[in-house]
Amino acid sequence: MINSNNNTPAPFLKPLGGYRRLRVYKVTEIVCDLTYHFAHTYLEKGDRTMDQMVQAARSGKQNIAEGSEAATTSRETEIKLTNVAKASLEELMVDYEDYLRQHGLDQWKTGHPRYEPMREYARSEKIDAEYTTLMQKMNAEELANLCITLINQATYMLRKLIEKQQQQFLEEGGVREQMTKARVAYRNQNKG
Repeated sequence: MINSNNNTPAPFLKPLGGYRRLRVYKVTEIVCDLTYHFAHTYLEKGDRTMDQMVQAARSGKQNIAEGSEAATTSRETEIKLTNVAKASLEELMVDYEDYLRQHGLDQWKTGHPRYEPMREYARSEKIDAEYTTLMQKMNAEELANLCITLINQATYMLRKLIEKQQQQFLEEGGVREQMTKARVAYRNQNKG
């Protein structure tokens, strides 16, 4: 952990972050925007569910950002916040499922004629450019099912991200371990 150029310790805090490059972050950003539109279009003003859905969507997105930025000094915090993001999105998905059930609308599951086309569209990069225009044209059933599909994809990606974060922790350790290694290397280099 010593910088060979000048015998100074190599930095032990690795700059992390970069959440904006993550596909899961972009998907949660879309879910956040769609949910805001859904809540303000299809829920009654003053309905507590409106605020809960908007906050759950926001929490899904924001906790990815916060966890990514916290990773520089705490892998533990990164993993916890990534899991909070996943849990918030799961809560939001249940709200969408409740809305569909309570309003007598279909949830598009395997076997429904619109299920696979929706999954493919939600996976494509076309959605990134089209969703703001598309949401204006969708009815409540279509919009709720699109959000459920995106949430399912996001939670899958978040599970994979948590697995990767856990593996990185096992391989690299936490910040305290990295600080100790850097300090020991510095002491060993400067004995004399």
